Amino acid sequence: MKTLAIALLFASLSANVIASDSAIRPIQNAWAEIKYQIPEKQQAARYHALAEQAGQLAAAQPDNAEVLIWQGIVLSSEAGAKGGLGALSIAKAAKQQLEAALELDGSALNGSAYTSLGTLLYKVPGWPIGFGDKKRAEQLLRKALTIDPSGIDPNYFYAEYLSERERHAEALRHLDTALKAPARPGRELADAGRRKEVQNLIAKVKKDME
Repeated sequence: MKTLAIALLFASLSANVIASDSAIRPIQNAWAEIKYQIPEKQQAARYHALAEQAGQLAAAQPDNAEVLIWQGIVLSSEAGAKGGLGALSIAKAAKQQLEAALELDGSALNGSAYTSLGTLLYKVPGWPIGFGDKKRAEQLLRKALTIDPSGIDPNYFYAEYLSERERHAEALRHLDTALKAPARPGRELADAGRRKEVQNLIAKVKKDME
């Protein structure tokens, strides 16, 4: 149970650019506030409420890939905050929405569905417990980088994957790129939080290399 809870700490997923549909902006902003300003013990309930809001939007716009991406992101975050076996069903729902977004438009939000799904697949346990798949995860994360090579999120999450695989030198290169990523208008809180995570991971990777 504890191992699964740790493996499901993928509450840090986020899309790369602000959505063109203004309906998504409140979800983006609320996600960043929960992730970076709300105490961890209170996050699961807040993500759950936000997931319901995102679900209503997705029901109204089922062919909008950006909406499906954000529903998947929020569900992933809820799963990570909740932890335990009960989080796995939420993670599966996130996977479904992200895969649906890819079928509609893989380039939406600068390929964020690839980043989010790839991260989900390497953090969820594999068979027989879950649906995790590290090989496919790397393929998806690398695909995201072909779409948005200078983005903060695809570089950070691929670096995180690489660091867990002990490919430290590669991880540092992507972390350096993440630090140099251009600012995302309207995503100031998310950018500040992500940059702090990048810096923390740099410190960890360097320590692991000693």
